Amino acid sequence: MSFARLGVAFVAATTAFAAPAFAQSQIDDPECVAPANPGGGFDLTCRIAQTGLEPHVSEPVQVTFMPGGIGAVAYNLFNTTRTDDGSAIVAFSTGSLLNIVTGKCGDFTEKDVRWVGTAGADFGAVVVREDSEYPDLAGLMADFSADPSSVVVGAGGSVGSQDWMKGALLLREADASPMDMRYVAFDGGGDAIAVLLGGSIEVYMGDVGEMVPHIDAGQMRILAVMSPERLEAPFAEVPTAMEQGFDVEWTILRGFYMGGEVSDEDYQAWVDASPPPTRPRNSPPSSKSGACCR
Repeated sequence: MSFARLGVAFVAATTAFAAPAFAQSQIDDPECVAPANPGGGFDLTCRIAQTGLEPHVSEPVQVTFMPGGIGAVAYNLFNTTRTDDGSAIVAFSTGSLLNIVTGKCGDFTEKDVRWVGTAGADFGAVVVREDSEYPDLAGLMADFSADPSSVVVGAGGSVGSQDWMKGALLLREADASPMDMRYVAFDGGGDAIAVLLGGSIEVYMGDVGEMVPHIDAGQMRILAVMSPERLEAPFAEVPTAMEQGFDVEWTILRGFYMGGEVSDEDYQAWVDASPPPTRPRNSPPSSKSGACCR
């Protein structure tokens, strides 16, 4: 399955959704649930669906927000009261899957929903304010090595989440203990970005994709992207952590799921609205697909 790179540009991902000329799917009151507050990666994922699927659905896709537990609240809702809601898809990420496999979604597993498809691959990013004292990743890593607790790090996830893991990997690379990281958890990237700009945290462990709307504002800088190689514009000038001498990569899968009791007809309508690269592989519409989680 090929992924669009969400971090390259918002337009690239929406083009990947909108390119094929499919007939419109009849979906009443289509909705994309972003399981966090506005401004983060889940918001971006739903905006991609909203824009990219516009030519393929009979009505505009509405974006709603459902913060809580990095997707856990939404996952529980769509496994209890909205299990057969054929009008809604829910954005998920690698962090959502981590929550599921570590039991943060209760007794529900990856087999309890229907996976619609993927929106693309995103990458981790080390972000600071424009006026930060750190000119590059090396300066931050030096402080991590000398005294990890001297740097206040924040992200949209709890300890043990994928965003925490980005910081933990950097600390390990700096020969420091991740347990010594001074970490502040937020319920989504939008909240963490707001606090970064307010000066209460010094470093944000975020994603490249969610930086797209902020590039021209001049309020933040990306010290490094955690992709295997440099990205294209508008991030072509941002070095990877690898090329700066630090062996850290982090790729984020993003996509959509529906309630496990959604009818085959409703499920197929969403699948048909998506171009082939986003359709689940080896997953007939008559079964619950776990293709995105394998």
